Amino acid sequence: MANQPVYKVIFQNGNQVFEVFARQIYQSDMWGFIEVEEFVFGERSKIVVDPSEEKLKNEFSGVKRSYIPLQAIIRIDEVDKEGSSKISDASPGDSNVASFPFAGINPGQQGGEE
Repeated sequence: MANQPVYKVIFQNGNQVFEVFARQIYQSDMWGFIEVEEFVFGERSKIVVDPSEEKLKNEFSGVKRSYIPLQAIIRIDEVDKEGSSKISDASPGDSNVASFPFAGINPGQQGGEE
């Protein structure tokens, strides 16, 4: 496995922004999703433990593949080596990142009625 690429995937999940590292990403056969496989987390031998990285490690433990909606993806970078994964709050006033507009049905709306 010489020089296998590592990708930093930043996506929004609810009111939080997740930043994870993975070895495999590609467009899914399910329309509108990106597949993320082989998550990479820091080693446990570190003296300082980052609580957000531990939370992500626990959330993705046992996950073989994750399907992330395209509209939730903020950015995907190919990086030289993995960093620390983290979760941050996505508060609208603190960032210039906006949600992608989605033309779906409002929760209280039925079919084609307005």
